[in-house]
Amino acid sequence: MNTTHHRHRDRQRTAGTVLAGVLALLLAATGCSSKADGGDKGGEAADGVRTGPGVGADTIRLGALTDLTGPYATLGKSIVQAQRMWAEETNAQGGICDRKVEIVVKDHGYDVQKAVTAYADIAPDVVALPQVIGSPVVAALLDDIERDKMLTFPQAWAASLLGKDAIQVLGTTYDVDMIAAVEFLTRDKGLKSGDRIGHVYFEGDYGANALEGSTWAAGKAGLKVTGLKIKATDTDLSAQVSALRKEGVKAVLISAGPAQTASLVGVAASRGLSVPVVSSAPGFAPQLMKTPAAPALAAMLNVVSAAPAVSSDLPGVRRMVASYRKKYPDSPVDSGVLSGYNAAQLMGADLKKACEAGGLTREDVVEAHRSQKNADTGLGTAQNFSDVDRPASVETYVLKPDAKAVGGVVNAQEAHTAPGVEDYLSSR
Repeated sequence: MNTTHHRHRDRQRTAGTVLAGVLALLLAATGCSSKADGGDKGGEAADGVRTGPGVGADTIRLGALTDLTGPYATLGKSIVQAQRMWAEETNAQGGICDRKVEIVVKDHGYDVQKAVTAYADIAPDVVALPQVIGSPVVAALLDDIERDKMLTFPQAWAASLLGKDAIQVLGTTYDVDMIAAVEFLTRDKGLKSGDRIGHVYFEGDYGANALEGSTWAAGKAGLKVTGLKIKATDTDLSAQVSALRKEGVKAVLISAGPAQTASLVGVAASRGLSVPVVSSAPGFAPQLMKTPAAPALAAMLNVVSAAPAVSSDLPGVRRMVASYRKKYPDSPVDSGVLSGYNAAQLMGADLKKACEAGGLTREDVVEAHRSQKNADTGLGTAQNFSDVDRPASVETYVLKPDAKAVGGVVNAQEAHTAPGVEDYLSSR
């Protein structure tokens, strides 16, 4: 993110979640029995399984570097709660490799320096990271993560994160999403060669990578692109809407956060720029459907996402939503819940596969992960993790805002691979 599929939410400080994070840290600190020490230092546990940092005789510790107090606090809370739910469910079924799973949570508040300190704090005591929020955070930790061979699932989808053995972008990358968005506009919204589209995007890896995709796809379709770069602090897009109106755009792409999407669509509707708007998943949050922009969003916005809507009829999604609502009745069910739960399930499958092969060292876990060519949690499309240079999936859904639906969106189009994506990936 400044995302991602994908991924951003309102500011919201959640004292209860922070307290839960502190409790998790205390539990992790006190849960290392003398039995576990041998495993933590590396070597072989009594059951013959190779172990290393984060793995004891009866525990597997995973880490989360999240945002519970910054701009993506709502997203962070959803992911943390979903992954804790997964850990509890897993432990109730006997754990993994005869060990209970613990998740050590650190809040960085979307501050890169705090995140670097937090990583240094937990790195010696965890085997992998099923959650790291923020492109700038992941970028700052790349060298450390690679050095430590720490399998990491970032909540960030920039193509610059590909090519690293220990770092796995889940689903599509931002450029693939925008190729799908342009294809959607030409196939479903009547745009044709010679038309102009706008692309409003965050500065940094998120926006830059999204613009790469839209520019490439527009070139192939004969469309012209007016790109407008904005900062994460820009929440009034009136000037951008005025500029796009003058350019006569027939559609607008946006690669930003929910606040920017709401402003863009709301202002465009009020000024008569009633054109299709397409966002990637980080640009939408269900809370938007409780704002004055809701009618305009329902009418104009489309969301391209590697993950289905949480209102999906997929049996796995329905089970997850029911469990989450029961456990966290006061929390909204949003895309972060699905994203977090999916990541945890994928990490669990990697740990099980590593255990079956006889080892739970970090290297064992990365090797097990990279051997997965058809990882399917039942929460969307299957993913292939065997090629570090390619996105794990190239299939995207199109979602439509719907105030009455769980998560504020419904599936408008099922997952498919946009024509041109393979050509793009092979041309990079």
